[in-house]
Amino acid sequence: MNKLLIACFLLFAHQLIGQAKVDSVKVLEEVTIRAYEADRPLLQVPASVGLILQSDLARFSNTSLVSAVNSLPGVRMEERSPGSYRFSIRGSSLRSPFGVRNVKVYWNNLPMTDPGGNTYLNQLDANSISQIEIIKGPGSSLYGAGTGGVLLLQSPQPKSETSLTGSWLSGSYGLSSYQLAFNQGSKNSDHHVSYQHQQADGYREQARMVRDQVNSTFSFSFSDKEKLETTIFYTDLYYQTPGGLNETEFNADPRQARPAAGTQPSAVSQQAAVSLRSFYTGISHEYQFSKNLHNRTGVYGNFVQFENPSIRNYERRLEQNLGARSVTDFSFDVGKWKSKLFGGAEFMRGYSPVKNYQNLQGYPGLLQGDDEIRTLQYSIFGQAEISKDSWIITGGLSANWVSYRLLRLSDLPVVPQETTYRPLLTPRVALLRKINNAFSIHTNASWGFSPPTLAEVRPSNGIFNTDLQSEKGLQLEVGARGYFINRKFFIDAALYHFVLDETIVVRRDITGADYFVNAGATNQNGAEVLLNWQPTLLSSSLSAFKVWTGITLNHYEFKDYEKDNVSFNGNDLTGVPNRVYTGGLDIALKNGIYWHVTLNYTSSLPLNDANTAFAKSYTLLGSRLGYKTSAKKLPIDIFAGADNLLDETYSLGNDLNAVGGRYFNAAARRNYYLGARFGINFIHKNNTY
Repeated sequence: MNKLLIACFLLFAHQLIGQAKVDSVKVLEEVTIRAYEADRPLLQVPASVGLILQSDLARFSNTSLVSAVNSLPGVRMEERSPGSYRFSIRGSSLRSPFGVRNVKVYWNNLPMTDPGGNTYLNQLDANSISQIEIIKGPGSSLYGAGTGGVLLLQSPQPKSETSLTGSWLSGSYGLSSYQLAFNQGSKNSDHHVSYQHQQADGYREQARMVRDQVNSTFSFSFSDKEKLETTIFYTDLYYQTPGGLNETEFNADPRQARPAAGTQPSAVSQQAAVSLRSFYTGISHEYQFSKNLHNRTGVYGNFVQFENPSIRNYERRLEQNLGARSVTDFSFDVGKWKSKLFGGAEFMRGYSPVKNYQNLQGYPGLLQGDDEIRTLQYSIFGQAEISKDSWIITGGLSANWVSYRLLRLSDLPVVPQETTYRPLLTPRVALLRKINNAFSIHTNASWGFSPPTLAEVRPSNGIFNTDLQSEKGLQLEVGARGYFINRKFFIDAALYHFVLDETIVVRRDITGADYFVNAGATNQNGAEVLLNWQPTLLSSSLSAFKVWTGITLNHYEFKDYEKDNVSFNGNDLTGVPNRVYTGGLDIALKNGIYWHVTLNYTSSLPLNDANTAFAKSYTLLGSRLGYKTSAKKLPIDIFAGADNLLDETYSLGNDLNAVGGRYFNAAARRNYYLGARFGINFIHKNNTY
């Protein structure tokens, strides 16, 4: 069957390309990158930055970020069940049994990661994101504590027009989604507001998900020098958690939820699920003091009501987070050298009452624990950049403070517990050389400092761990990117060596509760390549043709790691595949028909530190076929697609180092979807619409 699919793919591509005469040369779009405050094209950024645009999301159903993120080299997003995600950059998933940790996330230039180091990435609908930049490796020099990397998320920005857009989608396993968005713009102000709803029954038992989100962005320009922007979203999310299966259960019936075992009840009987209501609001102010001096300052608040009936207990949290970030930049010239200085600070404070109850089949029972947790995190940072002709040199430095304070009100006497992680200076130096207008090479060295997150200091076993040490890492990297052969090809390649000391890894006790320990060190060597081919069009009916591929090669291993007198030195790093190959084809005809084909091969990966259990390799094939009109007033996009066309049985969200070998969370087998997107663009004339 694989050979037949490939043959059909090649035949269709040949028919489209070989029809007629030379039309034009398509050039890959230059996108302005914000990472490290660059504000310049990707070719001039001396760092490995992955980029996801709306066109990348449109290759898939756009009900999840997983497929689009996993098309990038060096990045891995996992889904244990609909709504339950993990996100890792260059092997950082060891610290994330669930959720997103050790990866700093920003929403419209403001922190979205809470002061305790956790990010609820699942509170965002994929339709509420217009662009993602992914910084690979330590970004501490400008973005605070962390060694895993940084995500810069951008919501759909208001435009100077008035329009109404909507979308609808329905698919296998009860998938349903719809969106409505309104945009209104004028000379000095713009407003974008949208509502998204998504629900799914899920492939597995006890895997239903429902999410509603309202998202709003408003910008107002007081003058050419001053601008104010507000961002607000509210999310109401509910998703069930089916739990991990052991290999026998996974092979017998991958769709089942975790069954009862011994004294442990089943996921169904305990109604295991997560309920999350989140309200986020932020205000950013920009002011251009002069031609060379500029400041951007923002404040935000995030309030989360979290409930989690699990197999072990019933947890309720009310998280209240406040913070601010300010960056000032000053530009000047010294002779022929252009210089730019950045300085700033970031402050975050959190307060979270956490109560644990006995779980009585989805309802809270007797109180088991009552904690109040206060978190403080702040950093100061600076960066200098000089450039001349074909050279760009960057140097950055930051210092970061983190402290946790816990009051356990359910234990008498009440004794405050506190731990503070003293800062380390985390520098970064980078050098870029432009070979010509179409090609550049770069190298950089970045140091990372990553104190334990709150979920690691106070894990699900409830023990406040003040002995856990901060991770410290150094990444050395060289890379090249650019166009060649008459700009028909684009390549972005990187080689890196990452050494991490005091590596934090997850453990689970006999009840299945998480706890964390420092595991010596790791050596992480990798190679990443992204290659696009956009040839000269040879068909009068063809408006776009693009072939792309991504290659990730990892050699990650433990060093100086011993547990219970057993050495794990030289073992492969848990949860990281050695090889990932991605690729695809994007075709668009001038009559409006388009076709996307995507492929993802992921090699086997170790599920425990001892390397005695592995998840099997898998190959995913997806396709989306649609028709899009080019009408400016009434654009319409009708499409149908399928994922996992090869009908693979595989686990996408693996529970690492799980007790009883319950590693596996099965992903959906072959599934289909059908959808439509429409719009109405109003013409503004004489102040009426």
